Amino acid sequence: MLRWVALILLLALIGLQLKLWSSHGGMSEVTSLRTQVKKQQDENAKLTLRNQALAADVSDLKHGEQAVEARARAELGLIKPGETFYQVVPKSGASAPDPAASGTSGN
Repeated sequence: MLRWVALILLLALIGLQLKLWSSHGGMSEVTSLRTQVKKQQDENAKLTLRNQALAADVSDLKHGEQAVEARARAELGLIKPGETFYQVVPKSGASAPDPAASGTSGN
C-alpha cells in the first residue's frame, strides 16, 4: 500500500514538473517575459535621458538669449548687424591632410 502511495505521489510530481516547464504560463514564457521587460526598461531609460535633454534645451530656449542666438547662428546662418560672415569652402577633390592622423608632430 505504501509503495502505491509513493508511486502516485511520484507520478503527480512528474506531471506537475512537466506542466511547469512546458505549458502555457510555464517557465519558458516567464523567461521570455523577463527578457521583454528588460528590453523595455532599457528603452525607457534611453527615452528618459532623451526627454531630460530636450527639457533642458527647452528651458534654455525659454530663459536664455545665448541659447536662442546659438541656435539661430547654427541652424539658420544668422549673423548680428555689423558682423561679417566668412564661409570657408575646401577645394573640390582635395582634402586637407589631418596632421593628427599621420602620427607625426609639427615640432
